[in-house]
Amino acid sequence: MEQSVALQLGILIGYSVALIFFGLWVSRRVRGSESFFVADRSLGTGLIFSTFLAANIGAGSIIGAAGLGYSNGISAWWWVGSAGIGSLLLAIWLGPRIWRIASAHGLYTAGDYLEYRYGSSVRATIAVLLWVLTLVILAAQLIAMSQILEWVLGAPRWAGALIGGVVITAYFSAGGLLASAWVNMVQLVVLLLGFAIGVPLALSMAGGWEAVVAAAPTPEYLDFWAGSGSGIILVALIVPAFIISPGLLQKAYGASSERVLRIGIGMQGLVLLVFALAPPLLGMIARVYIPDLEQVEFAVPTVLTLGLPTVFGALGLAAVFSAEVSSADAILFMLSTSLSKDLYKRYLAPEATDGQVLRVARYAAITGGILGILLAIIIPTVIDSLRVFYSVLSVSLFVPIAFGLHTRQAGVPEALSAIGVGIAVLFTVRLSHLSEVSVLLDPTLMGIIASAVAFFLVFLARQTRIQQKITF
Repeated sequence: MEQSVALQLGILIGYSVALIFFGLWVSRRVRGSESFFVADRSLGTGLIFSTFLAANIGAGSIIGAAGLGYSNGISAWWWVGSAGIGSLLLAIWLGPRIWRIASAHGLYTAGDYLEYRYGSSVRATIAVLLWVLTLVILAAQLIAMSQILEWVLGAPRWAGALIGGVVITAYFSAGGLLASAWVNMVQLVVLLLGFAIGVPLALSMAGGWEAVVAAAPTPEYLDFWAGSGSGIILVALIVPAFIISPGLLQKAYGASSERVLRIGIGMQGLVLLVFALAPPLLGMIARVYIPDLEQVEFAVPTVLTLGLPTVFGALGLAAVFSAEVSSADAILFMLSTSLSKDLYKRYLAPEATDGQVLRVARYAAITGGILGILLAIIIPTVIDSLRVFYSVLSVSLFVPIAFGLHTRQAGVPEALSAIGVGIAVLFTVRLSHLSEVSVLLDPTLMGIIASAVAFFLVFLARQTRIQQKITF
């Protein structure tokens, strides 16, 4: 047992060191803030595909979805499957539109677009909101890493969070999106190889699909469409977030052309739809070994230790670690660029040079990494933090960004009312537990609907006032 732990720990440490050095080597190509923020808008189809897929397969996609799979069964497919649907909509609809605007006007961040479209007040509101939110989601990624190391290696939570935090902060703060895109490609190879080998092997060693069915606690466990806390209702929570996530939009800015963006993001969306089966299946396999697992987010570590030989368990550990690190660097990306460009450059030091903005972005990444580690030690579970993040992100940004691409007449009042009303309704519905009455009263769905209604009511009121002024 001690030898297997030592082997897995050695592989993980060696892999982590290799990621850091590779990221630092790539970072030598960073020539300024454009390289750091949007990779000089030079990413081809392969890099767009890999950096998006690596960012989208993280704590929620593996640890969280496997935990849902353990509890709810196959309906947990909708957690990652919804991310795939959102990615396809981004590739087909919103991504090309916003890429054209970003390329034409030299935009670096989602905040740049919000100011271009609405004004500085909307940009400031979202920038502050995102800084708080992204710290929570970064903590979720680090929690997932620490849970893996805690179960497999017996390491305390703080140690796992520290290892993951140091790795992502080291290579990202040096090279930004440019380093992240290339490191993500390496991580993706390890991730997909680990899952392609590990999941079929784990299923076979557990006794095949028949053993999984036999371990199902209820008939609903095999219902694809609905489950307690999962199922098709997750579309409302997750799809909008994967269309308008600032980190993903900024990665899209880095595409070398509109065609590259469509193909790269679209392909990874299709891969997500297939990959979405793996985490729930791992959770269901874990139930074969431990039918009464107290903490469901230990489902993946259970399979890695009890359902796979040592060598393959180590490969699976590296694959999961790759997923968490690659997703975490996308979050750190949002943190550093939002603070340096949307807050520092825009409001605190408008005359700052390119070098000063780049330096602040790196300091912000380091600070964000440290704060993320501290939060990871405090926050209880991955899913808790992810649900809060996706909900607020979708409700606050979906309507202003999506509607703003289709009308030039709406302005600051529409955007701010949509953000304020949407968030107010989100938390009202969540705190009143109305979703327990009906799944259609989902807090995120109600928040988005309220946001859209507020946007249109203010828009109609302003247009009516304008027409009255013209008449008189």
